[in-house]
Amino acid sequence: MILINVKFKPLPEHVENFREVVAEFTAATRAEEGCLFFDWFRSTDDPNEYILVEGFKDDAAEAHVNSEHFKKACELFPTVLTETPKIINTLIEGKTEWDRMAEFEVK
Repeated sequence: MILINVKFKPLPEHVENFREVVAEFTAATRAEEGCLFFDWFRSTDDPNEYILVEGFKDDAAEAHVNSEHFKKACELFPTVLTETPKIINTLIEGKTEWDRMAEFEVK
């Protein structure tokens, strides 16, 4: 699995409607064959920050970054953000789903 976490800081005029601003990109990415999950969250510590948690199949990166919707997003995001997003991108070979956290097991 390619696991990606990205922090986005929208311009003040886009903070409340940011999910709508990125809705087309979100829907198109979720429809990709290699997308395992693509989930947005708003930070409770900083309501001006959104966090994107993405999972793709091991071999899906090239198709994603070469897609038309990704190219459009490369043009869109710099116009709606206050700063360059921060990213963590890692490969966990062979992984395709979430595990259960044994330390917090609910019985």
